[in-house]
Order: sequence, then C-alpha cells, then structure tokens
Amino acid sequence: MQRDARAVLDGALGGAVGTLAMSAVMAAGAKLGLLGTAPPEVIAAKVLDAIGQREHAEATQDALTVLGHLGFGVAIGALFAPLERRALLPCGSATHGVLYATLVWAVSYKGWVPALGLLPPPERDRPGRPATMLVAHWVFGLTLGAVVARR
Repeated sequence: MQRDARAVLDGALGGAVGTLAMSAVMAAGAKLGLLGTAPPEVIAAKVLDAIGQREHAEATQDALTVLGHLGFGVAIGALFAPLERRALLPCGSATHGVLYATLVWAVSYKGWVPALGLLPPPERDRPGRPATMLVAHWVFGLTLGAVVARR
C-alpha cells in the first residue's frame, strides 16, 4: 500500500514536470503559428463562459488556465505511475509514458474535449494544432516516464 502511495506521488511530480515541458512545446508551436490559442486557454475561456464569469479579469482566466492544465497533468501523472509499475509491455518507463500520453491525447482531443464543445475534433481543427498537441503530449509522456523511472 505504501509503495502504491509513493508511486502516486512520483507520478504526480512527473505529471507536474511533464506539464511544464509540454507547455514549452505548446509555446514554441504558438510562436511558429501552428497552435493558435493553446487548448488549455480555450478550455478555460469556455468554462468561464459556461458559468457566466467571462467578464472577469484576464488574470482570472490566466489562473484558471494554469491551474487547470497543471492540475490535469498532475492527476494524469498520478494515475500513470501505479499503472506503469504493472505494465505488460517489456519496454522502459519513457516508452510507457509516450504510449500513455498518446492515449491521453486521443481520449481528450478526440473524445471528451470535442464532446463538451470545448474544441473541434482534430480532423476539423485548425491546421497544425493536432500535430503540435500530439508532439506536446509525447514530450509530456517522455518527461513523465523519465521522472517516474528515476524516483
């Protein structure tokens, strides 16, 4: 039990570090004109619209964007570490992390995000965003796997 709790904490740390690395890729994609508005920003704006709070300061949206993205990364990382310890594939944590992050990308970007109307599905999204987000998720997974493996 204590080992699983440690794995959850290791995964949460990996998720936080991975989210920072992912955010750097997203920032680079935005500078190159591939991303447009970053999905975490779009999601935060739509959440504020949905709860009737859009008129609040930009700082509110910025805080929601950062907290939401980081919180999601920490939660996803916390789920990864105990699963990674039980992985059936004979490959390293970084590879498991990339596979896991690809699954997270698919479930999010092709599943619940468009289902909630937060972003269009990748095949109808702006050119460049789907590939940029997939690469960003791979960087997240590599980082997550590397942190979990070192802990």
